[in-house]
Amino acid sequence: MPFTGTVDYSLYLVTGRELLPQGAKSNVQDYYETLEETLKGGVTLVQVREKEADTREFLEIAKRTKEICNKYNVPVLINDRIDIALAMGADGVHVGQSDMPASLVRKLLPRDSILGISANTPAEAAKAVEDGADYVGIGPIWNTSTKKDIKNVLGVRGVGQILDALEGSNVKAVGIAGINERNVLRTLHGSVSIRNRSLNGVAVVSALMASKKPYEAAKALSEVVRGFLSTPPLLSRLDASSLHTKGIVNAVAHLLSKVREGGPVIHQITNNVAINQSANVTLALGASPIMATAPQEMEDLSKISGALLVNFGTITDKDGMLEAGKWVNTRKNPIVFDPVAVGATKFRYETAQELLSTWQASVIKGNPAEIGTLANSDEVRSRGVDSVGSGFANPAPMLRELARKEPMTGKTDWVSDGSVTISSSNGHEYLSQITGSGCIVGTSVATFCAAANLSARSGTTDDHHRLVYGDMLIGAIGGMLAITIASELAAERQDVLATGTFLPALVDELYHLTPEKILKRARIEIHS
Repeated sequence: MPFTGTVDYSLYLVTGRELLPQGAKSNVQDYYETLEETLKGGVTLVQVREKEADTREFLEIAKRTKEICNKYNVPVLINDRIDIALAMGADGVHVGQSDMPASLVRKLLPRDSILGISANTPAEAAKAVEDGADYVGIGPIWNTSTKKDIKNVLGVRGVGQILDALEGSNVKAVGIAGINERNVLRTLHGSVSIRNRSLNGVAVVSALMASKKPYEAAKALSEVVRGFLSTPPLLSRLDASSLHTKGIVNAVAHLLSKVREGGPVIHQITNNVAINQSANVTLALGASPIMATAPQEMEDLSKISGALLVNFGTITDKDGMLEAGKWVNTRKNPIVFDPVAVGATKFRYETAQELLSTWQASVIKGNPAEIGTLANSDEVRSRGVDSVGSGFANPAPMLRELARKEPMTGKTDWVSDGSVTISSSNGHEYLSQITGSGCIVGTSVATFCAAANLSARSGTTDDHHRLVYGDMLIGAIGGMLAITIASELAAERQDVLATGTFLPALVDELYHLTPEKILKRARIEIHS
């Protein structure tokens, strides 16, 4: 019986009998039982892969797999072997770059059969579209033990350009290789194109085939993937052609009102040097701080917090950072990441890479050295927490390039989401002369991003300026402007003599900051 309906690519099982729990790989009955358990748990598409079976055995396994999948109306594809697919009436075939040419496979397959093609580059994806693919398997995204000849691992930040190559087509995309329950959210959040296209699903092998509880494993993965696909990605993109400075500033002023109205809880794992002033800044803005680092608390805290700030100025809580980000990603709330002095030591750099490979940041906030390190730039370098070198002659292109992978702030007066870059000339020199000024900018950005996210979920928009307040770009700009405008107001006070009297005055001015002050004083510029 052929598959009927629309293909659901969300949880795609690629079989591998060799991965069955110890002692089961020689028992084909255990494979059938595992397969059915995964289907009950939520698998929506199955590819039969038998690299070591002879033709007769492959055919028998494929037929029985099809019988089981028919009970759940789940389509069955065959890996590589079009002869097997035709002989047993499969719903389609998946081919790699070294298999039979996809254009020929398409000609040999019956009409309406599903054709999947592996793609590791934008050129391969574009060719797959030309050859008539229904979907492309983009990868390898992670290292995997299921392929010995694996090469050119993309990482989640390498998927976006391949997704771009599918624009204008109806070809779907699934992420492949090394995907499991621990990294699936990072995979989905991070695998987004510049045009905000995301994956249609994930293909998994060992996460299900090697599980001793395949039903539970499939159910857990299915819930995560379906939850992600049911709502738009948090990292929405604004249309640069429709933006103007007045609209942006109005949106920021609106978000300050939302902070005061909602008082979101801001969970902060932050630099020990700046914990007290970060908490006070959060309170002054109208939000509620909670400083907690224990990994055991993170699931519960994610239920009550509106945003998470991870600042690793003093890296002593990496386990808490990893766990917190995972749970906040699950709830699709913002994460602001401040990689303090990321280029100063190998440990800091490796920690940043581990964090960014475990969860998806909504905003990365840093100084030129930190941003330069993440962008692999030679224009600036790190000296402790400071930046030295010539600096970025033209920050906008570099910021856009990195922001296509990780939406971010640049130097404290630049913000980019990969398509739009905005600079601000607000601020006072005293900010650079007090300890933790960058940390409190991160605190403020997290607060505004929490308000932006709440506004997006309530459907709040500005019909006149056509801005979506849920965009993290607006949240990042808002958090930056709140600190820099308050710094100007504080420095103008007669009771402020220098940096010692400036800090408490800054907290006062944040407390008294109003939307009207933002509208009056904000100085921003949009860069093409």
